[in-house]
Amino acid sequence: MKKQKWIWEYDEYPNFKYNKEKLEPLLRDISFEQGKLKSFMLLMDEQSSKYSLAQTLENEIIASCEIEGEILNRDSVRSSIKQKLGLESHQHYKALRKEDNYVDILIDANTNYDEDLRTEKLFGWHNAMFEKGYSGFSKIKVAQFRGDGAMQVVSGDYGKENVHYEAPPHDMIKVEMTSFINWFNDAPTTLEKAAITHLWFVIIHPFDDGNGRITRALTDRVLSKLEQSTFSKIYTMSKSIYEDRKGYYEALDKTTGRFQKDDPLDITYWMEWFFKTLHHALLDAQKQLNYIVVKTKFWDTHREDELNSRQIKVLNRLLDIGSENFKGDLTKAKYVKIANTAETNASRDIADLLAKGCIKKVEGTTGRGTRYTINHN
Repeated sequence: MKKQKWIWEYDEYPNFKYNKEKLEPLLRDISFEQGKLKSFMLLMDEQSSKYSLAQTLENEIIASCEIEGEILNRDSVRSSIKQKLGLESHQHYKALRKEDNYVDILIDANTNYDEDLRTEKLFGWHNAMFEKGYSGFSKIKVAQFRGDGAMQVVSGDYGKENVHYEAPPHDMIKVEMTSFINWFNDAPTTLEKAAITHLWFVIIHPFDDGNGRITRALTDRVLSKLEQSTFSKIYTMSKSIYEDRKGYYEALDKTTGRFQKDDPLDITYWMEWFFKTLHHALLDAQKQLNYIVVKTKFWDTHREDELNSRQIKVLNRLLDIGSENFKGDLTKAKYVKIANTAETNASRDIADLLAKGCIKKVEGTTGRGTRYTINHN
């Protein structure tokens, strides 16, 4: 008889257990930050709200794919989102088909959360991800569950591989997915549901590829229903997961069976990691919203100023990055590089921006070392 190792091999599965008392402080912190974000959004005008939602969705899509090692064209993702929000014309930048499909999946997950989840929906998402039937150079099953053969998460060199996880075999998938979908449709919408949704779908790993991206879309669907979002929730989990990939895989390792524990169905460690990451995502969203409010206020102040395209480009670059992330502030050399212009033009532009109060000189800097920063007064 095979020795039980993976979480799905135990008779009690999928009756997950967790220490609610241990999670309560985290849940309170999350609820508090969610309330602050909602209040913040109510104070923003419609245009600023749209830009903040567009930025959130952009970061979600880019980071979710980066976790799997897929690098998307950020300009294409951004353009697709802005077109769908009415922030950009179709002629500005032609969105690539793949990026456009990812945007559609995430918008679907973030808006159609009141519909029951169906297998056909998951197949539709999977088909949109792999329209050509390939993952890289490998032919895969598209819009259908994976076939025979072990589905393993492996690291290490050839001959020295470490098996981090092995998913249920092919002949269990239909039963597993039926159980998961029934639970997903019947369970009340809570933060705990979002955490379990993420873990359970990863455990089943029903597709040849794309499991992680679909997992995060389903997690978004639960969180967006909690937020009652109209286009996208206002924070991104995938970005926070990407920034702590080591912690993410460690939490899965300690939950799905790679490391032995007293109670194989206890998922408290995973729940803690998930909620800490969600809390980080909420705090990060507040910083992003602050940038947008500051940017809106700046352009309201300088709406009547006659600025050329070079000046607008440089100012937007400074505002979008945030002065704390713009190493060394703005210099004439940086201006030349960002605006792709001559030094004489840069000198005139900088003098004009100083005169109009758009930027200010950093105290104590002179000559070639003169630095400038955005003037928020």
